[in-house]
Amino acid sequence: MNKQKRLEILTRLRDNNPHPTTELNFSSPFELLAAVLLSAQATDVSVNKATDKLYPVANTPQAIYDLGVEQLKGYIKTIGLFNSKAENLIKTCKILLEQHNGIVPENREALEALPGVGRKTANVVLNTAFGWPTIAVDTHIDRVSNRTKFAMGKNVKEVEEKLIKVVPAEFKVDVHHWLILHGRYTCIARKPRCGSCIIEDLCEFKDKVEL
Repeated sequence: MNKQKRLEILTRLRDNNPHPTTELNFSSPFELLAAVLLSAQATDVSVNKATDKLYPVANTPQAIYDLGVEQLKGYIKTIGLFNSKAENLIKTCKILLEQHNGIVPENREALEALPGVGRKTANVVLNTAFGWPTIAVDTHIDRVSNRTKFAMGKNVKEVEEKLIKVVPAEFKVDVHHWLILHGRYTCIARKPRCGSCIIEDLCEFKDKVEL
């Protein structure tokens, strides 16, 4: 795929959705961090259902830490892997309180040092909470990038590196959201909805589905 095609793809995605954001509900960097931590191998819908009940009761590191693991589990038990996620979130709250004055650090190294927080989660927080031009690559973005030939890689790290290289600066802050939404609703895993895709003519996927 050439530079001109990529530019046209990004332009169409931007024109279609000028102000994209995450589908996770949040109103602070900490709420976002907690939601993303809870979203691993779970849907945003399931996380929102849980946090819509949790956050009115506890939405700060101190408040969630005060709940304790068992009470926290009661709020998030509908989310997959809730036992380990509750443990990690409580540990994360403790570190935030002890090392960061209860504030989510705007720093990759500090974020990745938190239990349950890897590179992808750190990228989401830096991008969505702080406006960094980071690109968090999940299964949707990995699939869309490889299937369209927009940014190919053998793993998520390679795809991230390629995206950072080929996406112009003006699109970097939002490209994560455009690609994830495109993968979630149009370029879906089993049977992509090519017929209703706004970039179908630019996509280099060989096995397009005319639906």
